[in-house]
Amino acid sequence: MSSLQLGLIVAGVALVVGVLIYNWWQERRVRRRIREAFRDAGASASGTAPRVTSGRGAERVEPTLAQTEAATVVPANPPAMDEPVADDDAVYEPPLEIQASIATDLAEEQDSAAPSPAPPASTDRNVRVPDPDIECIVSLQPVRPISAGALAAGLHARIGKPLRWFGRRGPDVAWQLLKSDTAGEFSEVVACLLLANRAGAASKELIDAFARLAGSVASSLPAAFVPPDSAREASRAESLDRLCADLDVQIGLTVLKTGGATIAGTRLRGVAEAAGFRLGQDGRFDWVQEETGAVLYSLANYRPEAFTIEALRAASTPGAVFLLDVPRVADPARAFDQMKLAARRMAHTLDAVLVDDNRRPLDDAALASIRQQVEATAAALTEVNIAPGSPRAMALFGS
Repeated sequence: MSSLQLGLIVAGVALVVGVLIYNWWQERRVRRRIREAFRDAGASASGTAPRVTSGRGAERVEPTLAQTEAATVVPANPPAMDEPVADDDAVYEPPLEIQASIATDLAEEQDSAAPSPAPPASTDRNVRVPDPDIECIVSLQPVRPISAGALAAGLHARIGKPLRWFGRRGPDVAWQLLKSDTAGEFSEVVACLLLANRAGAASKELIDAFARLAGSVASSLPAAFVPPDSAREASRAESLDRLCADLDVQIGLTVLKTGGATIAGTRLRGVAEAAGFRLGQDGRFDWVQEETGAVLYSLANYRPEAFTIEALRAASTPGAVFLLDVPRVADPARAFDQMKLAARRMAHTLDAVLVDDNRRPLDDAALASIRQQVEATAAALTEVNIAPGSPRAMALFGS
């Protein structure tokens, strides 16, 4: 082996080590910034903020307030639903004076204009080009231009993570998302596998399966291709999943009847639909922005059961939970303002109260603190180039 070859090998190893160290440093830096942002957000309410739990794959996150001598506990016979337990870095327990003043403030809020809708946000990650930051990408170079129909085996494949195929007619031509009925011929094709979402990171075995699929399609065309480094891509997937876990925040505001009372399902449905909600197939009412079709926030059953037409006709519930999925909304703070106003109005209409996960009323200070945490999460997402509500965010924070 010549000295030149040895030097190139040493330089290559040093480069790989340098990249790994840099990625590790960047990840630690982002995590530190996120923790600092949440601490700063909590400082506005007696030095701390309501507890907000974040976690990859958590069903929902609800704010809760610490018990104080001045706290008024709302009696309710049905037990609270089980929730994910927050870790030490995500727990904020303020000595706030809890006041059930929602109804008093409602008249003033109804006189003011409701927050304007959030800016348009696409809910379809397929409107973008291949994204090498969050996808494992394999390029195929056919020996002659091919149609989308020649990729049928790849287009219809299901391997455990979202898979997209793009084609272009030349090096200076824009990529086009391919479907089985896409017209035209393409001289270059790329297969794109999402590395992480709320179901977790893509494993090495899954990436190996992706590589075999791409190889099979390439052989059938025929086309030249270079398989991905499965170990390296799996490592990227794990790092991406850890980063997203720190940013995966959902907020819940609960409208709850007191004294063991319940709300008839037909009554709740009428109030929800009058407020602009639509019952979705996932068992929740969704508030959908008409301009974009994007869900800004949802309304779920306080009990574990899903909402259905039949269940709403026959059953009742002690309350409902307004849910804001922070990463999936284009302007989370504005959406939170709109959700808060809708929750207060519903509580007033149903003669209920707005409470935290321990059934303690949420006052203005607590709600303001929660809003600051929403803003901090949105800022942290933007800092790592995952703009809330963007196609990239919709992919990473989808199931």
